[in-house]
Amino acid sequence: MAYAQPFPLAAPQQPKAPAPPTFGPDLAVRLICPECRDPNPNIVEEFGSGDLVCGNCGLVLGDRIVDTRSEWRTFANDEGDDPSRVGAASDPLMEGMEQLETLISFRDGGSGIARELQRASSRSQNSRSERNILTAFRDISSWCDQFSLPKTISDIAKQLYKRSDEEKLLRGKPLDAVIAACIFIACRQAHVPRTFREICNLTHVSKKILGQCYKALEQAFNLSPGASAVHASSGPTTGPENLLVRYCNHLDLPPNVQAICGDIIIAAREHGIADGRSPVSIAGGAIYFTCHLLGKVKSVRDISAVAGVSEGTIKLVYRLYYADKEKLVKQEWIDEGRAKLDRLPYDSNK
Repeated sequence: MAYAQPFPLAAPQQPKAPAPPTFGPDLAVRLICPECRDPNPNIVEEFGSGDLVCGNCGLVLGDRIVDTRSEWRTFANDEGDDPSRVGAASDPLMEGMEQLETLISFRDGGSGIARELQRASSRSQNSRSERNILTAFRDISSWCDQFSLPKTISDIAKQLYKRSDEEKLLRGKPLDAVIAACIFIACRQAHVPRTFREICNLTHVSKKILGQCYKALEQAFNLSPGASAVHASSGPTTGPENLLVRYCNHLDLPPNVQAICGDIIIAAREHGIADGRSPVSIAGGAIYFTCHLLGKVKSVRDISAVAGVSEGTIKLVYRLYYADKEKLVKQEWIDEGRAKLDRLPYDSNK
């Protein structure tokens, strides 16, 4: 009898040895202080100064950190609304008025719904007086930007206009004339004087209407003639000395011309020379006189274009200064060689 041979049994498999651990790169971006080299750094974000500082050694690791936290603490559940960050910063001049604006698109597929919504929105949002104030504020900001005036003057002009609108001081006057008068007074209060002619050229308001509005506001705000409300006793702020800075800069004159020209104007005022002339005329004539005196000659046409007065007016003031030149020119200028009376032409047309 034959017996079947059994299959040989497979040898038991030995357990494999565990593979050695492999270490990959640490993809977590960490900022480590180069001084401490602590693997668990203590990095502090100081939002007050905008710096990134190591909390252990105090080394500054970065600057210009942006503060992404909330601008205020919110207690919406307690009382009031949640002041979410929507729109621009609140304007104290527009207190009591809606400072957010809703614009309705014109695209309505030709159904005409957009026009109806715009009418309803304009009726419900602001009253007529508030719309006038908003329009005036926009015009004041635009004109001050065109005139390169600082924001301080724009804010003062807005305050003056709002007060005049609330007290109905200039009822019936054109809006442009009221705004021009407010800008003119704001320039004087901020000691950045501008002449009537410059304000008229900027706002395209006639000098007569601007003068009427200015006189009314001057009486209502208790302003002394030609002075600001704060410095009422300090004398006129639109004197010729205050105009020299801009005029000399436009004419590219060195600083010493402006200083000597200011001294000549003060000496002329003390001796009563050219009294009764406008500050613009005196400034133009004094610049023409000083330029010849110091040898920095500028033509009458250039000075007339900058000062905004006629060439004849500048020549007239020059003749008045020339007649009393010994009273105006200091001896020390001649001794130092800066000024020479021989440079002054007898005929102002030269």
